[in-house]
Amino acid sequence: MRKMFRAISLAVVIAVAGGVERYPAFAQAPEETYKALGLEKTASPKELYDALVKRYNDPAEGAGKGSLSTFWEPIPISKYLNPRDFYKPPETVDADATRQQCVECHTQTSPGWVHSWQKSVHGNLDDIRKLPDTDSRAYKKGMITEIEGNLRSMGLLGNGEPLKEVGCIDCHIGVNKDHGQHKTELKMPDAAACGQCHVKQFAERESERDTFTWPQGQWPKGRPSHALSYKANVETAIWAAMEQREVAEGCTFCHTTQNTCNSCHTRHEFSAVEARKPQTCAMCHNGVDHNEFEGYLLSKHGTVFQTRGDTWDWNAQLADALEKGGMNAPTCQFCHMEYQGKFSHNLVRKVRWAFEPTTKIAENLAHPWFEKRKEAWVGTCSNCHSDSFSRSYLDFVDKGAIAGVKITEDAKLVLNKLYEDGLLPGQKTNRPAPPAPEKESGPGNFFNLFWQKGNNPSAVEYEFAEMWEHHKIKHYKALAHVNPGGYTYSEGWSQLVKSAVRINDEDARLREFAEIKAKLKELQPPKKSGDLLRLDTPLQRAMVGGAGGLILLAGVALLVKSRRRRD
Repeated sequence: MRKMFRAISLAVVIAVAGGVERYPAFAQAPEETYKALGLEKTASPKELYDALVKRYNDPAEGAGKGSLSTFWEPIPISKYLNPRDFYKPPETVDADATRQQCVECHTQTSPGWVHSWQKSVHGNLDDIRKLPDTDSRAYKKGMITEIEGNLRSMGLLGNGEPLKEVGCIDCHIGVNKDHGQHKTELKMPDAAACGQCHVKQFAERESERDTFTWPQGQWPKGRPSHALSYKANVETAIWAAMEQREVAEGCTFCHTTQNTCNSCHTRHEFSAVEARKPQTCAMCHNGVDHNEFEGYLLSKHGTVFQTRGDTWDWNAQLADALEKGGMNAPTCQFCHMEYQGKFSHNLVRKVRWAFEPTTKIAENLAHPWFEKRKEAWVGTCSNCHSDSFSRSYLDFVDKGAIAGVKITEDAKLVLNKLYEDGLLPGQKTNRPAPPAPEKESGPGNFFNLFWQKGNNPSAVEYEFAEMWEHHKIKHYKALAHVNPGGYTYSEGWSQLVKSAVRINDEDARLREFAEIKAKLKELQPPKKSGDLLRLDTPLQRAMVGGAGGLILLAGVALLVKSRRRRD
């Protein structure tokens, strides 16, 4: 694989020296994408881009508000999370602005944007063109040439015309425009806007839809992925059902990778250095249900990154990270963007367990689809480890994850039986239905973490929801990211055991309580018409005697009160 990296780097140098337009748009887009789009691999950048955008904007392919759109409405912040569907230009500025006027105005109104852009490659194309080939950023010269070729293919740049800069207007009005009407033409860029220049990267990202079809239908086609992250969000019933839209949009903040490139390439500097560092992934890949970042930092990989990462050349592209960049431990990007010796924006070609280990995955790991992906992981790990170690650890991960699945499924059987027997607290008396479009489909579901009313969910259901959606996933994530404490004591297994103990205890308590109620019911006398007038049982005689005593006491009290009044 290292030889492959060297070959790629050598090809880049030769192409630059020869003045060839490097990196044609189709260079690393998988064949599956061309087939899905109905294109030949010789398609021009314009043909590829147009086909990608047509699919990207198609509601049938995951664009827009989704099938649950009638249950929710966007709030003001939504326009920044899904700009294509919700952004509208402000009406406060009515001006036909030139390139320079954009910069001058925003230097006063939002200087942070301008300062970031001034430090970016976008704002300094000529400086990049002047870099010596020995500079680790020199590969960007070829990228500029590639982008100019893309724009010429689209008719946005003349033959021989260089791209002078990428300014405000290019992204917010139109590429290579001289001016634009702020009130009517202004747009908030989405991923397709970035893809107009960066066709190859856009195609790579979009190829996640095409290279990810689960053999036994474990997940919908193309998911989970960055390319369809927003679709996954808006198609979640409880997300659409929640009245607390600000909380719901908290999910969207991390599910915007389908809509924009900003999650990894922060505007307006769009720093490749930033995008290559694990902290970039940490904004979303952290927390109780997917703590990849925490697991990574507490692994040996993360230890080396934290202690030696400041000596690495982060300007080096990933293909050069080991030999030229000095990297001696993997990052999120190195492992997940690599596939068979090449790096791309398709991050799902090696996915096997996905976000949640399930029985349907565990039972099919021997299937060729899973085996092929496992072999790809062996290739990735073998950059730093022996083949034997790589295979041993990947088997270790699988067996550990299977153990987490089993203890969770055993607890699920206990909870399901409580539900079937109608023994959950308030199940028959105080269990309101969840809000539409969410539906009751058994105990311990995902919606239990985000909605509550009456005894829905019960405490034991919430415990199980945490068990499968938090502890089981963290158990697997720690295994996959080589964090021993994360799947033994601190998180993972120990927490799974705790949840199993609590669920089994609650099962015993609820069943014992139900048994006591049943026995008490057996002891109660039959209720028939006129039973209260019969005195043939001790209980009935006691009840009548007690009532007589109460009447006597009431009479005495009235007599005393009457005498006091006369006195």
